[in-house]
Amino acid sequence: SSSGENAEPSLQQDRVREEKMKRCLLQLVTVLGCALCTLAQTKPAADLIIRNARVWTVDPSRPEAEAVAILGDRIVAVGSNPQVDTWRGPHTRVVDAAGKHLLPGFNDAHVHFTDGGAQLDNVELNDATSAQEFARRIRERAAKTAKGEWLLGGDWDETKWSPAEFPTKELIDAATTETPVAVNRYDGHMILANSLALKLAGITAQTPDPAGGVIVRDQQGNPTGALKDAAQDMLFKAVPALTHDQRRHSIERALAHAASLGVTSVQHMNPEPADIAIYSELLDEGKLTTRIYAAPLITQVDDQVKIGIRRAFGGPYLRIGGVKAYADGSLGSATAYFFEAFSDQPGNRGLLSDEMQPISLMRDRMMRADAAGLQLCTHAIGDAGISAILDIYDEIEKAHGSRDRRWRIEHAQHMAAKDFDRFTQLHVIASVQPYHAIDDGRWAERRIGHDRASRTYAFRTFLDHGVRLALGTDWNVAPLNPMLTLYAATTRATLDGKNPNGWFPEQKLTIKEAIDAYTMGSAYAEFQESEKGSITAGKLADMVLLSDDVLAIDPAKIRDVKVLKTWVGGKLTYEVASQ
Repeated sequence: SSSGENAEPSLQQDRVREEKMKRCLLQLVTVLGCALCTLAQTKPAADLIIRNARVWTVDPSRPEAEAVAILGDRIVAVGSNPQVDTWRGPHTRVVDAAGKHLLPGFNDAHVHFTDGGAQLDNVELNDATSAQEFARRIRERAAKTAKGEWLLGGDWDETKWSPAEFPTKELIDAATTETPVAVNRYDGHMILANSLALKLAGITAQTPDPAGGVIVRDQQGNPTGALKDAAQDMLFKAVPALTHDQRRHSIERALAHAASLGVTSVQHMNPEPADIAIYSELLDEGKLTTRIYAAPLITQVDDQVKIGIRRAFGGPYLRIGGVKAYADGSLGSATAYFFEAFSDQPGNRGLLSDEMQPISLMRDRMMRADAAGLQLCTHAIGDAGISAILDIYDEIEKAHGSRDRRWRIEHAQHMAAKDFDRFTQLHVIASVQPYHAIDDGRWAERRIGHDRASRTYAFRTFLDHGVRLALGTDWNVAPLNPMLTLYAATTRATLDGKNPNGWFPEQKLTIKEAIDAYTMGSAYAEFQESEKGSITAGKLADMVLLSDDVLAIDPAKIRDVKVLKTWVGGKLTYEVASQ
């Protein structure tokens, strides 16, 4: 009976406690609700919303969307129109994309930016279809050039002529007696100088070939005016350096050109120190509209080592921390370094660069760069040149241990079959330029034969081996336009129209693979994949709006797609003129 007497008070106490708990929970829910309401009311509004777009994000967690919100220089939301509209405020700028295709901004993994900007103003020789046309254009430019002022640039391509023979100074001497001329082959590995330029540089029949270079000579031993690879440096010493204003003008031209093409980041290979100084100057003035990762020549490696700069040092707009090295020359100039001789030039295997003579010189510089934490970006085109660099990379890893280095081989054009696996084992990035494939494909087999050509620009084989690709152009060697690069990667249709279904079509990329390599792949190659390369919340708002959906159209039509708008950090850097 005593337990029965105590049961009712205990039950009443439990009910009281339960009511108190309910009241506390209700109060807590009310407080939390008010806090959430306050938070929703105080959420900052986006500065910019792009809606009604066909967004390809290059983010596998959410590959497609229709709207993007930007706050400051960052993406804050990616999703449907209603989802992103929650970021709209009274001062938010809204862009109606009208169903057009929105992609991450393109990141060109290999450019010569100042040279590209300068070439926009220089004499244009690349589309000259004969030696006579080449000479005519130089004659006309020389007539407009002040006495003694150098005539530079050009980007000539003798493979478009018949016969396809290297030009000589005799073609242009008569019209340029008072104008020193130094016009480069489009690959940058050969230059043609007139007699006046040779005289100013002190190059004569008695001048010996430098290590890693060739002075092309006639049957009497006299210079023809053509200088290959390291021999070009002998001439460049006579060319007056660009003034500050000239250099800045070239860079500003390059920045505007990049914006018009949807190129929001570039990786400038072997810039001059003066180029980096102007980038810094433009950054301070708020005029640097393309993000720059600069990799000076490895010959200047100690400059970065002394002050402790490491890979990808800097800020969102300007970084350094890589070094650019040269293993060999080029296929077109017959100076790329191969295990076997060129098919059309028995006895000529190409050249190792002056930086590789002796190879121990390159090894020592690379060892110092790696010990200092700098990234190695090495030009290597011939199979033997590529293999020699892989040997050095392997030695460095054995000496210094494994870590995330992101070594790169620039171009990686003509691979030995054995070396695809070595790219994988050493985690080497293939920094490649697809436009070169549809250009060189016109004549490459005549120079190296079918077997070696089958491992040329082997994009698919690289991917099959798990090698990361970073796409670029090598501008001014090839056009900066990303649409031409995507077209080349997906079609491999040579420029002469003779391979409409693709030159070695088994090496084609899909359009999604090509875009990924041109955005995320290039960002990875500069240690910036967490900052850019995809349209992802938290990343930099670098984007491009295109006239057509490159994922849906016939790849043959990609080259005709136009850029409508370009944003860098949410700022509009280019907009197509209204019709």
